Formats: sequence, C-alpha cells, structure tokens
Amino acid sequence: MIAVLNGPNLNMLGMRQPEIYGHATLDDLEQVCIQAAEQLDVAIDFRQTNVEGELVSWIQECRGRARGIVINPAAYGHTSIALLDALLATGLPTVEVHISNIHRRDAFRHHTYTSQAAIGVICGFGVRGYAMALRALYDMIEDEDER
Repeated sequence: MIAVLNGPNLNMLGMRQPEIYGHATLDDLEQVCIQAAEQLDVAIDFRQTNVEGELVSWIQECRGRARGIVINPAAYGHTSIALLDALLATGLPTVEVHISNIHRRDAFRHHTYTSQAAIGVICGFGVRGYAMALRALYDMIEDEDER
C-alpha cells in the first residue's frame, strides 16, 4: 500500500486560484490517483487534512503499514520541521508532489523542509504529477524488492 497524503487547502482545489492550481477538485485528484494505482496494481490510502498534527500522525501510522508515501504537504512543506521529522522517522521512501511549480512562485515557496526526506520532488504538472509520483515510487519499491 502507498499512502497519498495531502495537506492544507487542497480540499479547496477547483475553487482556490484555478489559474495556479487548475480546475480539478480534490475528488478529481483522488480519481487520478485511483486510476494510476489500478494501472500499477497497488493499493493506495488517499487522505487530506488542514491540520498539521493530523498529517504528522498519518505519516507516523505509515510505518509498518505502507510501502511508501506520496505527499503534498502544501504550505506546511515550507514551514514544518515536524513533518520532516515524521517522514524521516518512518524510514519509508517518499515522493513530494506539488500541483504548481513552486520554483516559479514566491521566493518563500522555493524551499521545502519536507523535500529533505524525499527521494524526489515533482512539481508543476498539475494533478498529473500525482500519477507521476505514484509511478516513480512504485518503480523504486520494485527495484528495492528485486535486490
């Protein structure tokens, strides 16, 4: 199972700044992930929260339950050492994903603490980035299993 965890304001997709985040809703995003997971024949656990502590708890719960994590920490990626520590504590391969290209936005968005725990970061491809992240993470897990 791969956990797909989403941080604050992603429940507002489709309504919040569509010129940046597009018109897809959180439900649309979940469907993108479900379809990608079906193609990979892997289960996912898709969640979204606006609460930092809840996201930390979900990350911690992944230890021993998930094979990897796809995370869009949203704004918490830029501010939360707690998320970084939780991701590092799991020991799980993690891919960070952002719908927008954070490097083409405000300077404070260029750095994320959480990327320090990630094997890779995908940004700027809209909700398609999640399918890319799931494929990349799945391939990394498969490579590890073959060793």
